[in-house]
Parts: sequence; C-alpha cells; structure tokens
Amino acid sequence: MKHFGDIAFTDHVKAEQEVRGSREMYAGMTARPAPTGIGEREAAFISMRDSFYMATVSEDGWPYIQHRGGPRGFLKVLSDTQIGFADYRGNRQYVSVGNLQTEQRVSLFLMDYPNRARLKVLGRASVQDADVDKGLAEELAIEGQGTVERLFTIEVEAFDWNCPQFITPRFTEAELSASLTPMVEELQLLRQENAFLKQELGR
Repeated sequence: MKHFGDIAFTDHVKAEQEVRGSREMYAGMTARPAPTGIGEREAAFISMRDSFYMATVSEDGWPYIQHRGGPRGFLKVLSDTQIGFADYRGNRQYVSVGNLQTEQRVSLFLMDYPNRARLKVLGRASVQDADVDKGLAEELAIEGQGTVERLFTIEVEAFDWNCPQFITPRFTEAELSASLTPMVEELQLLRQENAFLKQELGR
C-alpha cells in the first residue's frame, strides 16, 4: 500500500505546493512509512457508514461521481487491502459499471458529518454478476435489500484522513432521534408535572 500523496501528488500538484508553501510539510508526511493495510480505525469507520461517494472515469476522460447508500455496514472490509459492497437494482443507467470496463481506478469519499470526519480512499474496483461468486454474494448481501445483482470489490491502494475544517455537521433522522428522545421524554414529564400542579392550584 502507498501513501495517499504518492498517488495524488503528481508533478503538477507538487509544483503548486512548492509555489504556495506547503510542499515541505507534505514531503515530510510521505517520507514516513506507508500504511501496510486498512487499520482498526479505518475498518471501524468504514463499518459505520451508511453512504459514500465513488468517482469513476469514462473512456472519454470524464469523471463521474455516484452516491451509494444503504444500512450501516453495507460497505464491508473483506481484508486489510480490500473492501466491497453488493449492488442492487437502481435507475439502470450503469454509468459506474460501464466506466469500470475501461478504467478500474476509483476514488471514494466516506463522510461522517456529525463528527466532521472524512476518509479518502484510492483503489482499483472490479464488478461482476452476483452469480459468478455466490459465496462473496452472501458475504456482501444485506438482509431486506432485495436481490443482489452485482458485486463490487475495491483493492485499496491508499487512504487518507481529511481535515475537518470545512465539513458542515449534518444528522440523519436516526441520529437526531437518538439525541432528541431523552429531551422529548423530559418535556413530557414536565408537562405531566405542570398539569398536576395546575390541578392542585385549582383545588
């Protein structure tokens, strides 16, 4: 596995860093030993995601970003260098599937909006029909999501944690419910107490 910068920092990128004063800092980061694989922190983060963004490139060189979503844990860590997910029937445009026929390189953004964290992943993706590898299909399938049509596997070549500075916190309905339920229950108790006190005052 490589440093994220070993792939992302091309000669033109390095030139811009040099001009703008950040080259020395990033050169120091990539001078350290690269990760040997997906670590415990990354695996835990991946397992908690209910969505991510995946970029592919067409044979004409156009990038395409697709949002993938599902229950928490639908993106699975298969080994210390591989992640994967099951693909179900969608809008049937097959843009990502088609792009991967000519270019396997992908870029993923995994977002944790409430905690303002972002994991960037670079890798090479493969896609195959689910009936080609029934064992993998069973491993990637998520109960209640329907029939698995395709299997995506991604060999991770590099990853990096991103600065949280400009990540705006956002919350799902489930996350809001977990935070607000105790407050709602407390308000209900206060209302009951208030109603009781009004009755007592009326007497």
